[in-house]
Amino acid sequence: MSLPEVVSRAQWRAAREELLVKEKAATRARDALNAERRRLPMVEIEEEYLFEGGDGKATLLDLFEGRSQLVVYHFMFAPEWDAGCRSCSAFLDQIGQLAHLKARGTTFAAVSRAPYTKILPFKARMGWTVPWYSSSGGDFNRDFEATLVHDGELVERPGVSCFLRERDRVFHTYSTYERGLDGLGSTTSLLDLTALGRQEEWEEPAGRASALGAPAGSERIRYHDEYDE
Repeated sequence: MSLPEVVSRAQWRAAREELLVKEKAATRARDALNAERRRLPMVEIEEEYLFEGGDGKATLLDLFEGRSQLVVYHFMFAPEWDAGCRSCSAFLDQIGQLAHLKARGTTFAAVSRAPYTKILPFKARMGWTVPWYSSSGGDFNRDFEATLVHDGELVERPGVSCFLRERDRVFHTYSTYERGLDGLGSTTSLLDLTALGRQEEWEEPAGRASALGAPAGSERIRYHDEYDE
């Protein structure tokens, strides 16, 4: 086994300070990349997608649950499978308290091609409370490139797609897949993918922190049982 070199505390501190310079540069580069992502144009969704969830049939607009943003996790669960993807399950395991996303006007939901009759027992087995919908029989997964055609067969891949709502109009703002999911799972990492971001005053482009008519993001943080839904 190859382990780190053993050094004195002073040598470790010097090496740590050198690395910290690079870490801060990476943070600034990430902030710039997130700002560029928020500047992406968006596409209006005109297709009438239909899903099935715990409350029956639902449209894409319904998935927002009345909020301004929607983050969809494309969970790999093909109709012929008996259980969901292990890697996707590990991803969903790390999704934390959704109240913090909701407080920023953002809904999180999983979507799979498997029928809801298969999703429901697997969801219960995993002990998840995250909203999860079936897109069985529709084109949602293929239109958003979570299901691809390879050598004449349908192939699943994990991904995240973000949507923005303006009254009854829905817009697609961003999608990423596979390695693009690395590091995601926390509230801030998911918000960084959305058009409104963390809704902090320091974020660019300016003006989106107050887009939902509420205080800046960090000022809204509460214990998760103190949010007024």
